[in-house]
Amino acid sequence: MIPLLQDATALFTAAVARANPETALRQALQTAPLQTPEASGGHYILALGKAAVPMMREMLRHVPAPRQALAITNPENLTELAGVQVLAGSHPVPDQASADAGVAVIDFLSQTSAQDRVTVLVSGGGSALMVTPAAGLTLADKAQVGKALLASGLEIQEMNLVRQQLSELKGGGLLRHAAPAPVQAYILSDVIGDDLRAIASGPTVSALGDPAAARSLLQRAGIWEGLPASVQTHLTSYSSAVSLPKVQNTLIGSNRHSLAAMIDQARALGWQPELVSDHLIGDVAEAVEDILQAVKDAPADQPLALIFGGETTVRLQGTGRGGRNQELALRMAQRGATELSGDWLFLSGGTDGRDGPTDAAGGIATPRTWADIAKAGADPETLLANNDSYAALKAADALLTCGGTGTNVADVQVFLRRTGTS
Repeated sequence: MIPLLQDATALFTAAVARANPETALRQALQTAPLQTPEASGGHYILALGKAAVPMMREMLRHVPAPRQALAITNPENLTELAGVQVLAGSHPVPDQASADAGVAVIDFLSQTSAQDRVTVLVSGGGSALMVTPAAGLTLADKAQVGKALLASGLEIQEMNLVRQQLSELKGGGLLRHAAPAPVQAYILSDVIGDDLRAIASGPTVSALGDPAAARSLLQRAGIWEGLPASVQTHLTSYSSAVSLPKVQNTLIGSNRHSLAAMIDQARALGWQPELVSDHLIGDVAEAVEDILQAVKDAPADQPLALIFGGETTVRLQGTGRGGRNQELALRMAQRGATELSGDWLFLSGGTDGRDGPTDAAGGIATPRTWADIAKAGADPETLLANNDSYAALKAADALLTCGGTGTNVADVQVFLRRTGTS
């Protein structure tokens, strides 16, 4: 399995490298150059998300002093930058640090005037890292909603629709606080399909929906009744549409770019890869069915390299630790052990290097992983039922770990098989 693991890891590394924030931003500035402030104005640079520090580092190379700069990122990627105030929020569930970051953003934007130019660097994770509850709501209210959303099995776009309606800065709110200063945004997408309204909950674009849409979604998901009364009141109250100031948004990188890099790397390693899906979403149990079907549909007597990209979800049934990539790998280990033949390996990883509240980027499955968990003295069935994919994969030495990557363009998966016969 070592050659397969080396190749799969090389493909994952290629995906992460293609999403390098500094490279992507540098290239984007060639086609979408920065606006110049008026004679009496200055540059205000705001970076939000898991890639905030590297994006800010690159932007500083293109913006002459004097300038004002603020970066909001996750604790793992927190790095000091000369001349920049760098703060860390919390992810995936916001905490007081995230609320403090939200206040800092509003204070930062309050200094601007029509003569200034505001540049916003957006990457995945910004939704939780920077929170400012809408009027009448508290941080505890938003945290309770966030936990309910993460456990609901809703897709990321649906979660963001709700989050936007509970925030002062999301869904274009940042633009209102920056006004009358013009805003230019460079966006690294972690959302499948690259809907700018959903990336970091769309601080520089219009909202995905309105309060009525959010309320209906929560009711259909069966979590409305368990939400705080203040949230129910807020989403039930009438809210008229508010026009947003003008903005120039530029997409600089995405999951699709990283999948293309994986294809190129696979060919360089001698494989004949196939991009099966760039939209692997929904519950991990359903995603496993799609992956298995793709494998079974392929010729069994030929080497196989299948590439996937997307962002699945996990419906929490237990109290264990893990993430969507780890649980996807664990389910592949379970099913593949009896349904697939030959020497095969499956890898699923988050391009940010962090899968759920763990230090792993994802997981790896082979024909022997499920049995290896049991050999280590653990019960894989019980661990899976408790959503404890981290403990299960750790027992089999099947965790994918690489540390924080400083970028985030959702998840990538690869299935490699030599042939269908052992």
